[in-house]
Amino acid sequence: MAVLAVAVLSAAISLGIAEAAVRAESHGPGPHTLAASLTSGSSPAQLTVRTRLVWEGADLDGDGQADIANPTGQAPRGEDAYGEGRFHASRDGGEREHEGVDYVATAGQSVAAPISGYVSKIGLAYPDDQTLKFVEIENPALHLTARAFYVDPDVAVGDAVAVGQPIGHAHSLQQRYPLGITDHVHLEIAEKGRKMDAATLITAHAETDRTAAD
Repeated sequence: MAVLAVAVLSAAISLGIAEAAVRAESHGPGPHTLAASLTSGSSPAQLTVRTRLVWEGADLDGDGQADIANPTGQAPRGEDAYGEGRFHASRDGGEREHEGVDYVATAGQSVAAPISGYVSKIGLAYPDDQTLKFVEIENPALHLTARAFYVDPDVAVGDAVAVGQPIGHAHSLQQRYPLGITDHVHLEIAEKGRKMDAATLITAHAETDRTAAD
């Protein structure tokens, strides 16, 4: 009966676990742990289920390898005092649309190259701020251009990079946006100049680790 109880509880926990993990990560990083008590005879057992999101990038050229990577390994930014991080979210009171996807970051964490190619530009996110920079990567074979914003770069123009390779570290946005913004890396991906929704190219599924202790 104990085995049956564990199987039934595990199936119930698995339903919707990816959605719950994404919602938790969209408000910032952190472990997601669910503990459930099971009873077998007179001895209670503790089942601990730990979930983590695994992000997979699209294979655009059909070679079986991902051509896109999540730059921070975290979920897209949810709503905060400065809006939402999704593609085409409203900006400036509806005057313009958000042209990228914001991925939650921890200031100082490593940032991964969202595509393979070469570093074509390192620029300023804002003309009046010398601290917030972006790294632009070109991939001529796939006709892709990617820009990762708010990165302290560890690469230089002309460097070749592989998808997922570290290219720098995430910079805090708290000084620029003091009312309370979620630190993030803003990712823009364009194919032949046309902006694409990175959230359609980078998807997540939940992996679970289950441990039981008497």
